[in-house]
Amino acid sequence: MKEETRGRVNRDGIRIYEDADFAGMHKAGAVAAQILDDVAAQVVVGQSTEAIDAFIERRVTELGSTSATIGYKGYQHASCISVNHVVCHGIPGPKTLKDGDILNIDVTVVVDGWFGDTSRMYVAGKLPRKAERLIQVTHDSLMKGIEAVKPGNTFGDIGHAIQTFAEGHRMSVVRDFCGHGLGRVFHAPPNVLHYGRAGSGPVLEEGMFFTIEPMINLGRPETKVLADDWTAVTRDKSLSAQFEHSIGVTADGCDIFTLSPGGMFHPTYG
Repeated sequence: MKEETRGRVNRDGIRIYEDADFAGMHKAGAVAAQILDDVAAQVVVGQSTEAIDAFIERRVTELGSTSATIGYKGYQHASCISVNHVVCHGIPGPKTLKDGDILNIDVTVVVDGWFGDTSRMYVAGKLPRKAERLIQVTHDSLMKGIEAVKPGNTFGDIGHAIQTFAEGHRMSVVRDFCGHGLGRVFHAPPNVLHYGRAGSGPVLEEGMFFTIEPMINLGRPETKVLADDWTAVTRDKSLSAQFEHSIGVTADGCDIFTLSPGGMFHPTYG
């Protein structure tokens, strides 16, 4: 069934999906999350990010899905891999990981027409203390945002929860990138900001599907995009981290579609 025939679009231009559509999103999200579980063993000192991406591309196919990113606006990889001060959209390449490098791996797959989109943090070798603190605050910022998701709250409540928590730990929230609606398309309304004023923005309704994916910096929030037109980095070269879940609003809260099957969403799971 085509995207425009499912559910309805509300006055804010946000699609409201039907109860039956949650199953498709759970299936796609589970595949994306499984791939991120599987790739953990590939994140080791000396491994190249292009080798990690090649592993991901194989798993995408083996799990019966297709990559949403290969061919998207000319992009040619099955993942974005963002190392250290790269905020997002890092392009896999021949550079190898060093001891203490932190990286975000972002994967989006399509299963039966539904999009599963998720990212999480990894570390090569020993996790430095300052990076450990950044990763923890970023993870907890995402979960604070998810806690704000329920019908009747607003998208501003999500952003406010994330911003208040991160800035309370003397870190900054990236303003230049945001979460987004998804379902049977990769990107759709609304833009899900990770900062904002409580009570502002569209009201959350049961049946909305979107990502929450805060990017948190140890330094200032400003970013710049490199000459490749993809890679975004912190302007002050400070470390950056990101976690992302795809969720659906339920009658009394939300479903997380991209939970780690092996409980490996946080890099210190072991």
